Amino acid sequence: AELLKVERVGLHDNFFDLGGHSLIATQVVSRLREMFSVEVALQQVFDAPTVAMLAAKVEHIRGQAEGSRAMPPVLPVSREGELPLSFAQQRLWFLDRLEPGSPLYNVPAAVRLSGVLDVGVLERCFEAILRRHEVLRTTFPVARQTPVQEIHAEGRLPLEVRELSAHGEAERQAEVLRLAEEEARKPFDLSRGPLLRAVLLKVDETEHVLLLTMHHIVSDAWSTGILLKELGALYPGFLAGEQPSLPELAVQYADYAAWQRSWLDEERLASELGWWKTRLAGAPTLLELPVDHPRPPVQSHRGTHRVQRLPLELQEGVRRLARREGVTSFMVLLAAFNALLSRVSGREDVVVGTDVAGRDHREVEGLIGFFINQLVLRTTVEPGRSLRELLGKVRETTLSAYAHQHVPFEKLVEAINPERSLGHAPLFQVKLLLQNAPVPELRLPGLSLRGVDFETGTAKLDLIVSFTEGAEGLTGLWEYSTDLFDERTVQRWMEGFERVVKALVEKPEQRVGELEWMGPEERRRVVEEWNR
Repeated sequence: AELLKVERVGLHDNFFDLGGHSLIATQVVSRLREMFSVEVALQQVFDAPTVAMLAAKVEHIRGQAEGSRAMPPVLPVSREGELPLSFAQQRLWFLDRLEPGSPLYNVPAAVRLSGVLDVGVLERCFEAILRRHEVLRTTFPVARQTPVQEIHAEGRLPLEVRELSAHGEAERQAEVLRLAEEEARKPFDLSRGPLLRAVLLKVDETEHVLLLTMHHIVSDAWSTGILLKELGALYPGFLAGEQPSLPELAVQYADYAAWQRSWLDEERLASELGWWKTRLAGAPTLLELPVDHPRPPVQSHRGTHRVQRLPLELQEGVRRLARREGVTSFMVLLAAFNALLSRVSGREDVVVGTDVAGRDHREVEGLIGFFINQLVLRTTVEPGRSLRELLGKVRETTLSAYAHQHVPFEKLVEAINPERSLGHAPLFQVKLLLQNAPVPELRLPGLSLRGVDFETGTAKLDLIVSFTEGAEGLTGLWEYSTDLFDERTVQRWMEGFERVVKALVEKPEQRVGELEWMGPEERRRVVEEWNR
């Protein structure tokens, strides 16, 4: 009930009917580990989605000598000596050395604050958050040719205020977008820090825009939610002249990095990598989507994005289908995405990437830091199979990947050692995400807040499609490489994707090979005009 945020959960109520998804299922696993000292696989939560069924699973696991070995908790470690980076941090550190000053792993956000803002109070909030989270005052120097975490006792976030009131109204709004993009692209120095920047644009007396940029090495999407939540808790207290306090953090990010290194020892890592090697044996190194421009020998990471809105009715259809088939909304979207990619590329062996939150211990749920891991999802899309069968296959692919999600992506690349190319990313070049990390609605007294959409001009991969569920339907962000694709091509795929999702929801018995993903005008052009 606490995790699903509902008042009451009946013994036989279905977890997914109550709004459960894989991220919450991961938290269920961590709570069971804490309460019963058992390791329940994520797939078991999917297969036993009621309290009664899950209780039986837990009893069964406790009865087995093997099953009772739970993953150890994350505990504080000594701050004496050198502190290692987590595997994910080490990968970003190496990428930064390869391409110093690249803005690719900057995590920017822009928030418009309308109303009366107390700038001094805002600064105090950030100071309190920096004191609370060691990772925000950590830098990454080199000791004996190896990067280490250096935690600084003091951390300040000077809030740079820029006046825009001298400009005219239209100029001011254009300047906000220009400065947001400029700030998002400004490099960080990982060895010197700070790795968090804040700029406050003063549009007029009652309107400000806060530009907040963190480096990915200290943050992820979940962390943004934590930062907003803590800001929302601290600001009203400081504003009222009080000394607000937040619950103590049991551990810090450096403790998690040390735990990861000790738990994922050579033997365990070798066993997990063996599973992935079998799974990805013979997988294509490149998903060859039809491009508008030849692939450059070296990726420039130049990119842009388009926004897609799928109606509320379709979002509800996706949820209904997911509940009926015992899958998540993400799996429905992934099945549709795989079907589209297969049709567009003419390939049956489709490999895409996704992210997992990596927070499967309660101790780290409240920490700011870089926890996400990338998973490789490989699916065979057979034209003769029904969409429902494809969905079943996607369920199996996704759940088995979740069961082996602790292998750091960088270790997987190392072990599989695909043919390297500077022209594309290893293992996958296309990614699908459904953002369901908890992001609280930020409310500050005397202020109304809303996000500002702006262009960063970058693309990490050939194509990243990221969806969020909302009160008005699904919103998708299609980030793509402008070196490869023109806007009209991506627009066609967006429209095609909507058609495929609709077909999956309305006619799951339809064969994949009979899917109509092109619009009538495009079909006429391809079949009639070009055929001549």
